[in-house]
Amino acid sequence: MAENYITCQEENGSINISEDVIAGMVRSAVMDVEGVAGLSNTAGAEIAELIGIKTLTRGVKVQYINDKVVVDTIITVSYGSNIVQVAKNVQEKAINTVSAATGIQKAEVNVHVSGIAFDK
Repeated sequence: MAENYITCQEENGSINISEDVIAGMVRSAVMDVEGVAGLSNTAGAEIAELIGIKTLTRGVKVQYINDKVVVDTIITVSYGSNIVQVAKNVQEKAINTVSAATGIQKAEVNVHVSGIAFDK
């Protein structure tokens, strides 16, 4: 797992939040969005899971770049859902989650739709 932290400098000292913590919260929030069938892994994360390294941030990557939280999500959408609307809802939910969790108001969310999930 990454050991990168988002640091917020406060009057009484600094607050450090692991990017993995934020990614876990975003992951949970995104799974609640109607039309999201699941989150997908990148190839590197799938290889890590094959060799036994578990990740709680599957399908979500968080970075802190130039005083802005940048979130990348890789989702699969349920068949019959409006893909663009689902992606917009994911963006909104992720931005609200980051803001509520960190107090940081500047966030960018990139949604990557990797597939469609069909009912069995």
